[in-house]
Amino acid sequence: MSGFVAPMPAAAHPGHLADVAGHGHWLGAAALGAAIAIGLWKAYADRKDRDPDAETDADAEDLQEA
Repeated sequence: MSGFVAPMPAAAHPGHLADVAGHGHWLGAAALGAAIAIGLWKAYADRKDRDPDAETDADAEDLQEA
C-alpha cells in the first residue's frame, strides 16, 4: 500500500491555508497585495529621496585633491 504514496512534499496555495484558519481567500489576497504595494512605495520613496548630485560632488573633490 505504501507504493501509492509519492515521496514528495505536500503543497498548497495560500488560499487553502486561509481556509484552515477560517478566513476567506480575499482577505489573504488583500493582505498580500497591500504588503507588495507598501514595499514598492517605500522603495520608490527611498530612490526619490537620494541626491544624485552628492556622488558627483564627491568625485569632484577627489579630482581636486589629486
